[in-house]
Amino acid sequence: MTDRRVAVVTGAAGGMGRAITSALLGDGFRCYGMDIDSDALQRMEADLGAGFACLAVDLTDPDQIASGFERVAAEAGGLDVLVNNAGTCLMSEFPDIPAAELDRQMSLNFSSAFHCSQAAVKLMRGRAGVRKIVNISSNGAYNFDVFDPPHYRASKAALDTLTKDLARRFARDRIAVNSVAPAMTETPLFKVVSEEVLAAAIAQMPHGRAMQPSEVAEWVRFLASPAGDISSGNVIILNQGRDVR
Repeated sequence: MTDRRVAVVTGAAGGMGRAITSALLGDGFRCYGMDIDSDALQRMEADLGAGFACLAVDLTDPDQIASGFERVAAEAGGLDVLVNNAGTCLMSEFPDIPAAELDRQMSLNFSSAFHCSQAAVKLMRGRAGVRKIVNISSNGAYNFDVFDPPHYRASKAALDTLTKDLARRFARDRIAVNSVAPAMTETPLFKVVSEEVLAAAIAQMPHGRAMQPSEVAEWVRFLASPAGDISSGNVIILNQGRDVR
């Protein structure tokens, strides 16, 4: 058991996940990182020290998710913050998207967050203060000028709907739920598109550059802090003002 605030970050071994984990550790959280990449998690554990614990979990497997949260319950006694960061962008184009790819896209980007949120809410009960769920969404859920394929958009739009439902459902339980929806952010997902497509997308950004994971992580840190207590049910759009009309 611990008196420290406890956070779970999914997809922790990726570029965004690592930045979010580092931000929360800097604010004194005890952080559990969930990811399928056990080797990367172990390197993080060696780098980040005693405040970080790795949970090698296939986030497309509800049973593994449940086991991961059972370990959090046993070791930490509860949970204060969940960051549903795990996700990817699979790039087959409509109408030639294989059924298996659609299922995997929805499983990684939406179903994993659904199952993690189910487990997290149970561990948040009885904890002091306002507990937080932060979902990492995407501008692709609403901006149809960019290259994102439809199954990716659908997965993130579903995630934002989950955000709003849980925010309303658990408002009186003092569980705040928000989405952070970044535009072009420099992560390993850049590798899934051609250099030409990537350059065209970055050229649309008003600052002339992609955003950095550390910049997005600061918004997660804000929402996880007491300053974020009164924000719930919001989709916070981060895009340098690109889509203001």
